[in-house]
Amino acid sequence: MQLDVDSSTRRIGVAIALAWGALALSFRQGLAAEVAPAPAGDAATGAQLRVVSLPEALAFARAHQPAVRAALARIAEQKSYAGVPRAEWRPFAGLVGQVLEGTANNTTTSYLSADAVDIPRIGGTRSVSSAGADWSPYASTLAGVGAKQEVFDFGRIAAQAAAADAQIVIAQRAADAIRLDIELGVEEAYFAVNAAKSVLQAAEDAYERARVHRDYAQAGVRSGLRPPIELTRAEADLTRFDTGRIRARGGLMAAQAVLAAAVGAPEAALDAGSAPVTPQDLLPLTDAIRRAGEREPHLQETIARLRAQEQQTLAIAALLRPNIHLSATFSGRAGGATPSNALDPVPAGSGYLPDVPNWDAGLIFSWPLFDPMVKARQNASIATEQVRREEIDLVRQQLVANVAQTYVAVDVARQAFPSLQREFEAARTNYAQADARFRAELGTSVELADAEALRTDAEIRLALGVFEIARARAAFGRAIAEGM
Repeated sequence: MQLDVDSSTRRIGVAIALAWGALALSFRQGLAAEVAPAPAGDAATGAQLRVVSLPEALAFARAHQPAVRAALARIAEQKSYAGVPRAEWRPFAGLVGQVLEGTANNTTTSYLSADAVDIPRIGGTRSVSSAGADWSPYASTLAGVGAKQEVFDFGRIAAQAAAADAQIVIAQRAADAIRLDIELGVEEAYFAVNAAKSVLQAAEDAYERARVHRDYAQAGVRSGLRPPIELTRAEADLTRFDTGRIRARGGLMAAQAVLAAAVGAPEAALDAGSAPVTPQDLLPLTDAIRRAGEREPHLQETIARLRAQEQQTLAIAALLRPNIHLSATFSGRAGGATPSNALDPVPAGSGYLPDVPNWDAGLIFSWPLFDPMVKARQNASIATEQVRREEIDLVRQQLVANVAQTYVAVDVARQAFPSLQREFEAARTNYAQADARFRAELGTSVELADAEALRTDAEIRLALGVFEIARARAAFGRAIAEGM
């Protein structure tokens, strides 16, 4: 199943593939592999590297890997957004100030504005008809402060909050998936370092054997007991294995760099400790599929997306519900026009000084009875719900296939390993016989080279078998969302 991870996780995966490709290239060049420890250090410079165990590497990656930290930040982001609809229950306060110039023809209508502050219109000028309208401009000023408080929302805010909370669940499931992906990358990189160390040790051993054989051939040629072709063949083998161990050092360096990148370490490279023993037990396939269906975070994230979309549909529909809120305002105002009662004076300042005080308080009920935009958004959200349902079936199908595939991979790798061990023992015995014949001057360098090739191939297969068991078990653990 393809994993939807961020760019840093994809880069780690590419690096692991390149590192293992370097090891495979070394294998093809004839490098042997034995399970033997190598010095913890940079293969090129000899500098000591920090050695980590697999539990230490996993713990460090969970705390420091940038992809994990980004996923946790996205959870915190969604929690912050979830507080937005709930903030509507808190009081709202505003301040307004106005200076304007215009006509002042009035009637007795009063109303509330719908801006930051609810300012009721209070008529004070003469009420006139269009025939007697006064087109002279007059100054007006207003300053006020007001507050609003939600009283009852008929479930609208709760629906919006539930939709926001559902996004938190999505972010949490996505973070779980990223964490498991990172852990799998760390495990693969860790096993790759151990494999690279085995390759390097085997390359050194192969070079040393080739050097001894070259010395034997050289002595035989000098004594006249062997033809010169024996020495040239031994020199060619020695050069080939010298090239192989150079490549093996490069493979180890690449694997150590990949391990550091996988765990998010500040160092350029890390060294792995001894290879951990992978669990031998496997759940029955039906139980493994059931457990994956219950715990696998990609599937759980897809299910959470459907739940979130359903909550979003309810939140959109709730926009058409009634609303009740409390409004209170204190204001000062003044107008330069002649008051409706000619005996009343024009306020001081001719409308430029808001010294006429007013206050008001009101309970406001509003109900958007019909809004075609809201209805269209609701229909679109319902269509998206069906897409989410289809995605669940797709992810579940991919999940079952992935569990079955990794289960078979582990089973095949474990069944093949005893045969690889027997193959290696037989090849090593055959090499020992050829080596004894060569030393006794009964065998040729061609016979010895064939035995060396057979042993090398068997060692390669055994090393690959060890790696494949560990990697397949790690992939199976990721498929059922439980790790190694």
